Amino acid sequence: MRNLRLAGILEKAKAESPLSHEDILRLLETTEDQFGCVAQAARELREKYFQNKIFLYGFLYFSTFCRNDCTFCLYRKSNSSYQRYRKDRGEIISAARELADSGVHLLDLTMGEDPLYHNTPQGFAELLQIVQEIKRETQTPMMLSPGIVSQDVLLKFKAAGVDWYACYQETHNRALYSRLRIRQSYDERMERKSLAKAMGYLIEEGILTGVGDTHEDIAASILTMENMEAAQVRVMSFVPQENTPLAKWKTGSHFRELLIIAIMRLVMPDRLIPASLDVDGLRGLEQRLNSGANVVTSIIPPTAGLAGVSQSSRDIADGNRSLEKIIPILSRMHLEPATRREYQTWLEAQAAPAVCLGKGAVQCR
Repeated sequence: MRNLRLAGILEKAKAESPLSHEDILRLLETTEDQFGCVAQAARELREKYFQNKIFLYGFLYFSTFCRNDCTFCLYRKSNSSYQRYRKDRGEIISAARELADSGVHLLDLTMGEDPLYHNTPQGFAELLQIVQEIKRETQTPMMLSPGIVSQDVLLKFKAAGVDWYACYQETHNRALYSRLRIRQSYDERMERKSLAKAMGYLIEEGILTGVGDTHEDIAASILTMENMEAAQVRVMSFVPQENTPLAKWKTGSHFRELLIIAIMRLVMPDRLIPASLDVDGLRGLEQRLNSGANVVTSIIPPTAGLAGVSQSSRDIADGNRSLEKIIPILSRMHLEPATRREYQTWLEAQAAPAVCLGKGAVQCR
C-alpha cells in the first residue's frame, strides 16, 4: 500500500499537479531502497525543462570575518581559533577573472557579515567598485551573498549589474532558526529577500538539514520556497565544525540531502537546484546530479587561497573543484555544460519588471 501511494505521488508530480504538504511528508519517508524511482522521476522533470544541460557556478568566499554567532558555522565571530582572511581588491578581481575564463556561467561573491563592510562609514563602497570592474571585464552574471544589507546597498548592487541575491534562512521553523542564527531576526531576513525580489533580483533560498530538522520542517520549507518564488533552491547537509556549539552534533549519511534535492525537483520542476561540492567534494557530485540537481556550485580556483563553507578546504588545493575535473563526470552521466548563451537566455526569461521603491530605484516601472 505504501509503495502504491508513493507511485501515485510520483505520477502526480510528473504530471506537474501541485504536491500537498501530506504528499511531501510521504516522499520524505522514502527509504534508500525506494529512492531509485523518486530520483528517476526527478531526472525526468529536470530533462523536461533543462534537457541534459548543467549550469556551473564559480565561488569566491572573499571574507571569512563575520559579526554573527551562528551556532552551525565555522566562521562565527566567537570562533577565535580559525585563521580568517579578507581578500583585497586585486585578489578578488584576479580570482573572478580566473573563474570567468575557465567557463563558469555565474560568479558567486560570498562573505560573512564582515564588520569592515557592515559597520564602517565607507561600508560597501569599495566592494561596489570591485563588482563594477568584474562585471565590466568578464561580462559574467553575478550573485551576491552579503548577509543582511540595507535597501540602498541592494539598489546600488542591482544597478552595478548583480543578478542574484542569496540570503539563506537555513530553516523556516522559527524555533530552530533561533537556535541556529543567534539573535538574528527571522522576519528581517525573509523581508530582505522580498525586497530584493521587488527590485528585480533573482532570489536563492537555502536550507540546512541534519541539524534537528523534522519531516514537518522540511515539508514546510519546501512549500515556503515554492511560494516565495525563489528561482534557485538548495539544501546542504550539516557538517559539524570545530570550536562551535554544534561541534559534537551527531550526523548520519547524506542520503537525506539527496532525497530533499529530488523532492524539490518534484515540487518545483523548473527551478535551479544546486549540487554543491562543499559537503562531499567531487566524489558526491554524481549522486546529487542523479537526484535531480542541475547546477554545480562551489567551483573554486585552486590557487586563490579561497575557502569553502561546510568543508573549508576539501578538494580545493588539488584542483578537484575545477571544471577540468567536473566536466568528465558530466560526460560520463550523458550531461553537458550549458553554453553561456543558454544560461543568459534562462536568466532573461526569468526577468520581471522591478517595483518602484522610491527615488533612486532601478528599473522603475
